[in-house]
Amino acid sequence: MEETKPSKFKRVCVFCGSSSGKKSSYQEAAVELGKELVERRIDLVYGGGSVGLMGLVSQAVHDGGRHVLGVIPKSLVSKEITGETVGEVKTVSSMHQRKAEMARQADAFVALPGGSVECGWVLQFLVVFHR
Repeated sequence: MEETKPSKFKRVCVFCGSSSGKKSSYQEAAVELGKELVERRIDLVYGGGSVGLMGLVSQAVHDGGRHVLGVIPKSLVSKEITGETVGEVKTVSSMHQRKAEMARQADAFVALPGGSVECGWVLQFLVVFHR
């Protein structure tokens, strides 16, 4: 069996939704991505929710023993976090602060399928947080 070499990236930020999506393939992709990050020894930075695609990818990375950092605005805690969280959760005061902290913490970015919110995040990162 071929061994996967570690990535040059240490932490990858994954943009994904707090819903599970309309297709089961979205859920499968979230879990598969989480497992791939683990295999490549990459830690996760994400939106901090424990539900939907966010919950699936974070749980897969956490279950694989990698560090998980969730960044979530105080206003979304009751909506996007149910039950126990995995890894470290950093609460911030605004969506702008969330995006800035996620950009600061990550070496690379991946967007999973989602709605217009995910597209908007990716475009904003390209424009505002381009290094």
